[in-house]
Amino acid sequence: MTALLRYQTALLIGSHRWLPPVILYAAWLAIGLWGDRPSPILGSLGYAAGGLLPVTVWLTRICVTNEPPAARNCAAAAAGPERAHLAAVLTAAGTALLLAVVGVVVVVLMSAPHSDHRVAVPVLPAAVAGLLTALTCLLMGIAIGALSNWPVLRSPAWGIPASLTGALLLLVLGASPANAAMEDMVTGSAHGTVLAPWLPLAATVLIAAAATTAACALTSRRS
Repeated sequence: MTALLRYQTALLIGSHRWLPPVILYAAWLAIGLWGDRPSPILGSLGYAAGGLLPVTVWLTRICVTNEPPAARNCAAAAAGPERAHLAAVLTAAGTALLLAVVGVVVVVLMSAPHSDHRVAVPVLPAAVAGLLTALTCLLMGIAIGALSNWPVLRSPAWGIPASLTGALLLLVLGASPANAAMEDMVTGSAHGTVLAPWLPLAATVLIAAAATTAACALTSRRS
């Protein structure tokens, strides 16, 4: 698996297809944090986490479709189709995790350590809660990306609209773990309390694992 991860990482870096989603996330952070005064830290962390969901969906699509069919078949023959596809998904997850950490650091440095009503907020617990929220959104992005691209949906005409629709719905629907985690940050910012989204995170771990497992299992049938 280590060799497959190195291969997928080199493929991603060499393709330069990572640049648009990274630029999108940087722009998202810049727009949200721009202002005459620092914004409250918890609300800013929730905002940064929300932008990570569509970016992770995009990165997942890039990684699982980065290889030409012939190269994908060679990797599948050498290591097994399930392992090869899993390596692609994990590469997307690792890239998104790096963005999540950078986003949390940027928010901590540029935001004010208080709530909406000027109640002091401890920075370290807030940063941990923000990272957990980002992980929740990241894992939901992995789930959507795994189910809306090859091998589940092989045509971009279906995959891209499904990816966009899924990302939007998971951001706005109250039943979504990602929405629940961001709502915890917004509520915490209103009251000056740090609410770590453990339950939404646990739910997304199961959802992402199930979606990735299903996509990897289907890969062997369609290779």
